[in-house]
Amino acid sequence: MKTTDAGKRMTSSLMMLALSFLLTIPTCVHAQLGNNAHAEKTDGYAAEIDRLIQATSPRSFNGVILITKNGKTTYSKAFGYADVENKIPLRLEDNFRIMSNSKQVTAVLILREVEKGNIDLHRPVRRYLPDLPQAWADEVTVHQLLNFSAGITDVDKPLRFKPGTDFLYGVTTYTMLGTIFEKVSGKTYIEAANDLFKELGMHNSFCYEEDKNNNVIKGYVNSNNVFELKAHPVQGAGWLGFMPAGGIVSNAKDLAVWDDKLHNGKILKPASYRLMTDYSISSQHVAFGTEDVGYGYGVYVSDKTAVQYIGHSGKGLGFASIKVYFPEKDVDVVVLENQFSEDSALHYYFEIKIREIVMNSNLVR
Repeated sequence: MKTTDAGKRMTSSLMMLALSFLLTIPTCVHAQLGNNAHAEKTDGYAAEIDRLIQATSPRSFNGVILITKNGKTTYSKAFGYADVENKIPLRLEDNFRIMSNSKQVTAVLILREVEKGNIDLHRPVRRYLPDLPQAWADEVTVHQLLNFSAGITDVDKPLRFKPGTDFLYGVTTYTMLGTIFEKVSGKTYIEAANDLFKELGMHNSFCYEEDKNNNVIKGYVNSNNVFELKAHPVQGAGWLGFMPAGGIVSNAKDLAVWDDKLHNGKILKPASYRLMTDYSISSQHVAFGTEDVGYGYGVYVSDKTAVQYIGHSGKGLGFASIKVYFPEKDVDVVVLENQFSEDSALHYYFEIKIREIVMNSNLVR
């Protein structure tokens, strides 16, 4: 079958996958301590994080950290530079590319259409995207797109495995979800996501649009603590396709608002939230340890650990982030960096350490 324009648009988004693996090169920076407001010192976790982020080996930290409990800030810090070349210090209010943390937004938009009766999670994607070129469109469901159990590598290629039997992370499935959302809602993805942010009072969150004055700080590639600017690549239709998977800009305060409202029933109905945070498939992710962790809709769900949490990570285009929520104690951790390590083993070095410090603190135990 001939590939349609929609299929081509989804295919072009795969260029972004290859691009994310090429985000490595170097220039120069030295971390600088920011203001530490509201640091809680009940069990020393704040001091432990303070010491951690001042380390320069195996790499330096350059980013912001915001920890809240019951909606109130317990730790906040900006450390390093928003603009390395001009030595402009980071602020907690600065806007970052959140990359794959964008997937939670897409999952929520889809679930809201499910609540309206416009999408059936267990219908084949052919119902919503009739022009898809492969026969698997009659087998793969929307549910399997959301939790990466579809086995899709590209809209023009056969499946990697039988749908529902394994996990395969990638861009294409969330590009398809963005297209499905647009078809059933009658809105563009950009319009809907930006409207949702306004509804939630997330005034510094938006979809990054090419050729617009986007208020976002610079992203860098870190090689041995030497930083080189990573410019945003112009991708045209491919960038629009990539947006539901990784094209959103936000800041620490807005992401804390998102987590507070998402996990406390202010964005989705209870049944929809249960669908989002339930899982039928698991996978290992370096940011969340060496064991397999459940994957719901745009969230990793760790319910086998001593301290349960729900979270996601993101990296690419000179940025890295992690966002973790501990439901039993209503504790939220947001770590955003405007650097992408050249050494893939160090992408989430500080994000992992900070998560572990919090998990072993009195905040959540």
